[in-house]
Amino acid sequence: MKNISKPLYGLPRKVIFCKKTLISNQKPTSSIEFNHNLKSKKKTLFIDKNQICDSWKYSRIKKKINYKKREKELLKLLERHRSNNRNYDCIVPGSGGKDSCYATHVLKYKYGMNPLTITWPPILYTKYGKENFNNWLSNCKVDNISASRDESTMKMLTKLSIENLMHPFQTFMLGQKIFAAKIALRYKIPLVFFGENEAEHGNPIADNNSSLRDKSYFTSENLDKLHLGGIKIDKLINNFNLKRKNLDVFLPPLYKDINKQKIEVHYLGYYLKWVPQETFYYSVENCGFQPRPFRTQGTYSKYNSIDDKIDDLHYYTTYIKFGIGRATYDVSQELRNDHLNIDEGKKLIKKYDGEFPNIYFNEIMEYLNIKPKNFFRNLDKFRSPHLWKKTKDEWELRHTVNRDGTDD
Repeated sequence: MKNISKPLYGLPRKVIFCKKTLISNQKPTSSIEFNHNLKSKKKTLFIDKNQICDSWKYSRIKKKINYKKREKELLKLLERHRSNNRNYDCIVPGSGGKDSCYATHVLKYKYGMNPLTITWPPILYTKYGKENFNNWLSNCKVDNISASRDESTMKMLTKLSIENLMHPFQTFMLGQKIFAAKIALRYKIPLVFFGENEAEHGNPIADNNSSLRDKSYFTSENLDKLHLGGIKIDKLINNFNLKRKNLDVFLPPLYKDINKQKIEVHYLGYYLKWVPQETFYYSVENCGFQPRPFRTQGTYSKYNSIDDKIDDLHYYTTYIKFGIGRATYDVSQELRNDHLNIDEGKKLIKKYDGEFPNIYFNEIMEYLNIKPKNFFRNLDKFRSPHLWKKTKDEWELRHTVNRDGTDD
């Protein structure tokens, strides 16, 4: 490794795999999307000297949680906010996926709340995503507010996020995190529920100790210092001819405004035991949710993140940047929930990780006005040299969980 260039993104030079979840220490922890620029450094999953990662440790802690006690905490929270005149008393963000279906249905029909659903629409809806969105609203019988965005601005920001950050999903993730809080402010509904805490997937264990989402992920104290597509707001306006009024929907609310109205953003998964497979079955039965009729490229599942055509490409870029593909993410989650064993997980990663998602690729490139050859030329610039080695005309990982990398 002495002659290999410095890792990109501040990643650890030595690649270590968790022996329990099969994911590596190259996995970034949660980050603040609107601070993401060309010089950003990643914080990554901690794996201890015994090769045990934080996500596995928390999965063992989770088994000991007294969820009956936490449900009582939830009931107290709901009683403080419950409307007596059928006004909206909480907000559930989502697009009709299994998690938003489950959260909406449980809050309304088990706990008697009157949720307003809100949606930051996918960049390019899949047929299945649109059908699930409609089924969500009709089966749960709820109202919905969907964000309206200037399409040319959306395209430009998505294109820039690919060219500058190789992050095709940034514009979706931005809105997904901030839109609920903005609607909560506008309609004075101070209680927001997301589903599962993403911290479970590898943030420091302490990040799971509260039901509240850290405000830094969805607020800012100074909007002019933020970045979209890796570029500061003033440069987007001056250099790319984008209008500030069209950028506002992509920008978070101010911290002081959220505090003044006492907006609380909670994870329902803190109070209720959250198992992805179980939320899937519940959503199929109660909300009309349907998986894809075919396997998602890059993995073996059919029901995770299927509403946006760009989603599959996003996971492929994580494989390029961090050596971690979609199958690894799915395997890691199922190992934490004791739904797979290590040998099964290794075989699935070997078979599916890094599979290129070609089904929607040409449509995405045409939509964003990117020539495919330019995309691939740019893509290779985001391969960190400590992860990848070019042998003849092919790129290969230096290290894999199956120990068949070029340097294993």
